[in-house]
This record gives sequence, C-alpha cells and structure tokens, in this order.
Amino acid sequence: MQYTYLGNTGIQVSRLCFGTMSFGGDADEEASGALFHRCREVGINFFDTANVYQQGRAEEILGRLTADCRDELVLTSKVHGPMGAGLNDRGLNRRHIMREVENSLRRLQTDRLDFYFVHQWDPTVPIDETLATLDHLVRQGKILYPAVSNWSAWQTAKALGIAEQERLARFRLMQPMYSLVKRQAEVELLPLAQAENLGVIPYSPLGGGLLTGKYGVGRRPAQGRLVENAMYNSRYRFETYYEVAERFTSHANERGVHPVSLAVAWVMSHPAVTAPIIGARNVEQLEASLQAIEVPMTPEWREEISALSPEPPPATDRSEVG
Repeated sequence: MQYTYLGNTGIQVSRLCFGTMSFGGDADEEASGALFHRCREVGINFFDTANVYQQGRAEEILGRLTADCRDELVLTSKVHGPMGAGLNDRGLNRRHIMREVENSLRRLQTDRLDFYFVHQWDPTVPIDETLATLDHLVRQGKILYPAVSNWSAWQTAKALGIAEQERLARFRLMQPMYSLVKRQAEVELLPLAQAENLGVIPYSPLGGGLLTGKYGVGRRPAQGRLVENAMYNSRYRFETYYEVAERFTSHANERGVHPVSLAVAWVMSHPAVTAPIIGARNVEQLEASLQAIEVPMTPEWREEISALSPEPPPATDRSEVG
C-alpha cells in the first residue's frame, strides 16, 4: 500500500479509502467483516461511513470491527440526512448535529471521529451556525476535523472564508463525486481543494458501476446498482455515459487492465486526490479495486483516458486559446 499526507493535517492515510455503504445492506455482517479484514490485510487504514447508511447499521458493524484497532485507523462519518420520521430528524442545524454526533460515536464505539462530514447542503441553516457547531465539537474533542461533501465550490469557499473570519475550525477534507463519466469536480472543486490544502476523497470512482466493464451501448447486466437502484438509474441515465463506458472498457481491455482497476487509478492520478473511496459487496468484487494501486498510471496515459469522455467546460465559459 502507498500512503500520503491528508492535506496539511500531518495525518498519513492509505491511497485507497474504503467506503462502508454496503455494510449491513448488500454486505451482511459476515461479508462486511471479510471486506474489512481484506482491506486491513493490504494496508488500508482509512475508512469512511455515514449515519444514514442502513440507518446506523453500517456504523454499528464498523464499530465492532474497529474496536481492537481504533488507534491505527482514520475514521470518518457524516451528518445531514434523515435519521427518523420526525420533523427535526435531519439537517445541519445545531440540534441535529449535536444529537447525531453522539449517536455516531456510540455506534462506532469511539470517543472521537477523525473527520466529520456535512453530507449535503442545508439551505435552511446559516453556514456560520453549522460551522460554529462543528467548531464546538472540535473543542470538545468529539471530532478532530470538520469536512464537507456534496457542496458546490462557492458554498465551500464561503464556509472557508467564514471560518477564517470567525476563527472557527475550517474544513480540512472534501468528498465530491468524481469519475470518468462525472467530471464536474475538475472545474472548481478540485482546484479549490489544491488552493486551500484540503484533502480529497472522491466517491463513486466507478460511476455507480458504469466503468466496471459490464455496461456499454445497448449492453446492460440483469442485476446491479444501476439496474436496481432508482437513484443511480436516474444519476446515470444519459446514453452518452454508456458510450463513454464502452470506449473505456475497450481501452482497458486493449491495455490488459481490469476496467475497475483502471477507473480507480485514473481518479487517484488527479493531483488533488488524496484517496478514492472504493467499496464492494464481497471480497471477490473488492480485489479489482485494490489492484488500482499497482496500475502504472502516467500523465500521458491519464490524458489518453481523459480523452475518452467529454471535458467539462471551464467555470467562466472562456475556452478560446491565445
């Protein structure tokens, strides 16, 4: 395994982060344990979860698995999504954050979270209230660093400015969606992360499964997340994504590399990326993602792969040269 520093925190993490969204869902407790131990076997020390994954079940399973090695690991969790049917069982207000961090700590059997993500944008709460609450948790030692997922660049930049002005704990880690078929993060989020020394752990490097080699123009498997999950089906509904998937799979086959390994390696090769988040339902499915660390990605090869999908337009729409 390779390791790198996460932003400017001084914390060293594995170049692959394992995401536990499958724990307690697609992977039962036995399968989750096998996945965790395989990750530890190859040297992964970075695990990502969220309170909403199976309504806390994923955190509970991860907590049992990490109980005897907690200090060796870097753990993250998240807050925002609905954790019950009540009117106030969601959001980034102080009440919900203070309640949910305690629930996550209990389920994870730990006294602190290394990184605590705001999972989505909440338009009903001022940014400074959310940041002040996270700062309070840092001062209590319940979280070490605030982090942000699924916010736009302007929202993230505004939060960084408020934290600087008010002397609050600032975001130190970003979790955007990023893959060969979803490249919007390249326009502003990843440059922002580089400019502000934020760590970056992108999710969905396989494009929800599109880049696994199973999909193409007119080609769909009988089962899979894109087939069975309405959210993923909607997210990747455009035919152009399947055209990219077909070109990418052909390229991977020509190079003799598993498409999964190559897709993860391409995400990892962006200079802003700390560690792609990989996931799996079982150990057999996990292996190809683990092999990404062995792919000899070069800048030239990255450019060749990048040319297989449309480059997103620049933030200012000024694309002329000269």
